[in-house]
Amino acid sequence: MAEPKRRRKVCVVITARPSYSRVRSVLLALRQRQDIELQIVVAASALLERYGNVSKIIEEDGFSITARAFTIVEGETLVTSAKSMGLGVVELASIFDALTPDVVVTIADRYETLATAVAASYINVSVAHLQGGEVTGSIDEKVRHAVTKLSNLHFASTKLAAEWIVRLGEPAESVFCTGCPSIDIAAQIHHADASTFNPFDRYGGVGPTFNPDDGFVVVMQHPVTTEFHESADQIVQTLEAVTKLDVNAFWFWPNIDAGSDMTSKVLRTYREDGRMKRVHFFRNLKPEDFLKLMLRSRCIVGNSSVSIREGSFLGVPAVNIGTRQQFRERGANVMDVGYDAGKILRALEVQYQKGRYPSDRLYGDGKAGERIAHHLASEVLGHEKILAYAYEESKQPTARIRTN
Repeated sequence: MAEPKRRRKVCVVITARPSYSRVRSVLLALRQRQDIELQIVVAASALLERYGNVSKIIEEDGFSITARAFTIVEGETLVTSAKSMGLGVVELASIFDALTPDVVVTIADRYETLATAVAASYINVSVAHLQGGEVTGSIDEKVRHAVTKLSNLHFASTKLAAEWIVRLGEPAESVFCTGCPSIDIAAQIHHADASTFNPFDRYGGVGPTFNPDDGFVVVMQHPVTTEFHESADQIVQTLEAVTKLDVNAFWFWPNIDAGSDMTSKVLRTYREDGRMKRVHFFRNLKPEDFLKLMLRSRCIVGNSSVSIREGSFLGVPAVNIGTRQQFRERGANVMDVGYDAGKILRALEVQYQKGRYPSDRLYGDGKAGERIAHHLASEVLGHEKILAYAYEESKQPTARIRTN
């Protein structure tokens, strides 16, 4: 009698607040497969209470966390970011050595993503990368492309991103244009009745409460690593614009990047001085709840990619500030402005009154999770295959990118 086929071990590493929303539908699809042993490693800021403790949300969704890696060096400076990345390599290498996964999944473009790819690659574990090939112009782009070169399987969100991965020298047979998994969540709530969701009742938060039916904006602005010393002034420009707009606002605390301490300090100063009378603060919401809030909003402002990715699908008017997303593909819902309170205010006034834009499927159709799970379960892994791909690609550099 033939022995039963061994289940493939797929290890997904979640390191930050946005990472979970970008992989959740993949996890759900993997959990349904009988040929997969799902391992979930939670690390870095995803474990920290002040950033919303994503691990609690993961467990509320019924997932078991296989391992935890505490890798953050306090300080939120350029130096501590680099040290946190190094500590991530150390801790994750030990975890991977113990778990012996067949493939490690890493997400997007943060320094923790790079740590995941380095740790797995150097112990000869295949790496699958979500959201590679995107061009933004910031240090995130350098990290993203570096992770691409360390990866064996590539799940791109757009056709152009998939083409960029091939231009970087990756074999086309390893590149799949699947769409972005975060759009899967957006697709589920796109036509939902978001008016029944009350964030005050479910999440508490800090600041004055108000009737969401009266209209509100969502604000999510993170520091830019290459503009570290300008973080305080940049958030002041946004604060002044939102204050002068004089509407209700839900404001989310920044990611754990270099400069987040300065950004948070300015936010606290304005709040304690009583200059934010119509602003309510949250650390984190479950992915679907955040998108319900965003769908119900009149506009989203800041520099998060959520305004460009999920925002384009949901048709939510967006004001994108500064350079963090400057070259990212975007739909018609986005207005771009610099770090200037007057320009931000004028863009907000336009977008606040605009109403919904048509839904744009640039970043996916809502089925990315199923596609990625299929490929994680079925693609042949190993460096020998990739070397063979690369040899054939060198003779035929225009090979087709796979689109499902």
